[in-house]
Amino acid sequence: MAEEQVITVRGEEELVRRAGHLFVGARTEFVCAATDLETWSRTSARMAVATGVRRHVGDGLVVRKLYTSAALDTDEHRAHLRDATAAGIRVRISSARLPQETIIIDRRIMILAGPPDGADRTFTVTTAAGLIDGVRALFRAAWDAAEPLDAWLRRRGPQLDPADRVILRSLASGLTDEAAARRLGIPLRTYRRRVAELMRQLGSDSRFQAGVEVGKLGLNR
Repeated sequence: MAEEQVITVRGEEELVRRAGHLFVGARTEFVCAATDLETWSRTSARMAVATGVRRHVGDGLVVRKLYTSAALDTDEHRAHLRDATAAGIRVRISSARLPQETIIIDRRIMILAGPPDGADRTFTVTTAAGLIDGVRALFRAAWDAAEPLDAWLRRRGPQLDPADRVILRSLASGLTDEAAARRLGIPLRTYRRRVAELMRQLGSDSRFQAGVEVGKLGLNR
């Protein structure tokens, strides 16, 4: 990439082979805009991105991920994004179609995803500063207009799987954490982490408030 300003590759396997090493080089900023969690769908590509990003989040790396609501179409995807925010990754949801699916690393490397055409997508990798600045400006405008994940979920009501409902009923019943964890057959640490996540979804600052919300939603029956 030192000599190439722009290269185009077909398919994520080639993308990883030719540019995967760039993913692990993010140090200051990593931004990603994608319609859903399948844009970068191949396991090898996803693992390359995840390895490079999560390694440096605690070292000052700012990570912003922007999705449309299509990224929240399953419980698994919602849980994945909640886990990402818990790890320090900033996630927002756009109500509008994204102008471009892209990854920008440290404002110096950009990967643009071409439209899906039924076969392997094409990806453009560039270090051209002017092009990067222009696309990043579009990203920033879409980011500013989007809604943080927690706020988006709260406004539409909590998305709860069956295990979440059981935990909330245990919380509303007044059981101690230890007793509730034993009843559910899960480790105490896991129970408390799930309670904290659910309180965040409900927009509750205390367990008492969470219990009130459980009653309002009829989840204690």
